[in-house]
Amino acid sequence: MPQARSLRLHAFFCVALAALFGAAAQPAAPTRAERQLVVSANPYASEAGLRILRAGGSAVDAAIAVQLVLTLVEPQSSGIGGGAFMLAYAAPENGTAGAITAYEGRETAPAAATPDMFLGANGRPDSFANVGAGGLAVGVPGALRMLELAHRDHGRLPWADLFTPAIELAENGFEVSPRLFGLLNGFKRFARGEDFRRYFYDASGEPHPVGFRLKNSEYAATLRALAAGGAEPMHTGELAAAIAEKVRNNNVRPGRMTPQDLKSYEAHVSAPLCSPYRAWRVCGPQLPSSGGVTTQQVLGILAMRELPDVRVNPVQAIHLFAEANRLAFADRNLYLGDPKFVAAPVGGLLDSGYLRARASLIDPEKAMATVEAGDPLPAAAWDYAPGAAAERPSTSHFSIVDRYGDAVAMTTSVQGAFGSQLMVGGFILNNQLTDFDYVPVVGGKPVANRVEGGKRPLSSMSPTMLLDERGRLRLLVGSPGGTRIIGFVAQSIVGIVDWKLDVQQAVAAPHFLAEEGPIEIEEGTALAADVQALEALGHRVVQNDMNSGLHAIAIEYTRRGRVLFGGVDPRREGAALGD
Repeated sequence: MPQARSLRLHAFFCVALAALFGAAAQPAAPTRAERQLVVSANPYASEAGLRILRAGGSAVDAAIAVQLVLTLVEPQSSGIGGGAFMLAYAAPENGTAGAITAYEGRETAPAAATPDMFLGANGRPDSFANVGAGGLAVGVPGALRMLELAHRDHGRLPWADLFTPAIELAENGFEVSPRLFGLLNGFKRFARGEDFRRYFYDASGEPHPVGFRLKNSEYAATLRALAAGGAEPMHTGELAAAIAEKVRNNNVRPGRMTPQDLKSYEAHVSAPLCSPYRAWRVCGPQLPSSGGVTTQQVLGILAMRELPDVRVNPVQAIHLFAEANRLAFADRNLYLGDPKFVAAPVGGLLDSGYLRARASLIDPEKAMATVEAGDPLPAAAWDYAPGAAAERPSTSHFSIVDRYGDAVAMTTSVQGAFGSQLMVGGFILNNQLTDFDYVPVVGGKPVANRVEGGKRPLSSMSPTMLLDERGRLRLLVGSPGGTRIIGFVAQSIVGIVDWKLDVQQAVAAPHFLAEEGPIEIEEGTALAADVQALEALGHRVVQNDMNSGLHAIAIEYTRRGRVLFGGVDPRREGAALGD
């Protein structure tokens, strides 16, 4: 009898999922592995990570190889010329509990950066199209310095060995993928950097076609220098001097970076930010990523309400999820910034009493007409104005579990598509400073995320790990998507924890989210049928392309050990590879 009931429930949920996804878009089964697994945004990168794992490397070792290859094959999204956030999990050993460490390699503004840097001559914010290309938006890269720091703590193979896959691929070439070609083709009228055009386009200005074998001997030479010298060449010496020179002198727009800015850069290590959700413990990065606190705020608000299953009552599920997002984003845009510059009330924002008060503002029958930040402080002592930086979606996320039980969730970015378009040493430099708010003062009050010299811009990158009630690692997840990352990650967690989706179903599910404004529904999905009902609740609803890149690993424990399940976002060209 229980078995028959289980089969009926399974059949019901299969029908519900088919209706939700549409008959032609049902997700595939998760990728299963028992020893080790790499899930990244590109098959070349996943192959490089698995190669390192099979050689006895750790999850951090594999992460380094993955990032070096992504720099080459997915240059529109991330690279050693950008920044990253990483969570590294160390499995229990000799009776000790497992532990998560947070690593941060966020870019910093040059010392000469000023709050008015992105204002035009008329005193109004300049457009991203004007400031996003060229040197003004380039922050001091931090990804490699962060990876070096993590390798010192968790590496098993020599640093230099981790560079071999990327060096071989750069020298022998990789095939241009349909996604890379499509992005370059759509980008060609905006392509301004001289080296950028010379590398990615032919003499007639057309992008190299799908299947073209693109080689990068300059990047191979850079990798050899970094393999021999660690991250140091990125920050001192000839390569660092070349980076600073290219930022200050280029054919697009000069910037303000100096060799001293590169030399003084430091990556950071800390405890992760963790809070409960249902019977689970959710851990993410600390500020300057808003991803940790804001994702956990969304979940903390939802934990105070009864959340219907989206497959049974999609309108109520979307309504409650969106309202929780709107409340969390109102807080995010007022309170959060680089903690070295802004004393953000993170503890107050995640306090259970505060979350309960925020949740009480949600009316199950009606959308909030306006959404304002709450007051998590003991008294109204906050002297900043709300901002709303337009964070770009060109980012990448990968998740890795190794044979030792250690794991990495890492989100990495160059900000806008192809970053600043400036290339040095065969790789692209970021334009991450556009993550700052362009308007430094509102109503006579400073904005927490305004530009300042030496400051790190607020990020939404959300590499996330979930632990069960026994403290065992159960889920690694993250995504690209700009500020939408927070909603993408929170929805996938709710899908797995509350709606019992498997990891592949969760990352492939149609998206719905909100920030402070309208509900966004992923266009071309069955959720379009719910728009009218959501509007009847008072929501403004828009349908958009929502190109996430969720790459996740779920872990199940059996009497024989553990089983790994990889989820690959079908919206991109990722791959889950393991043993």
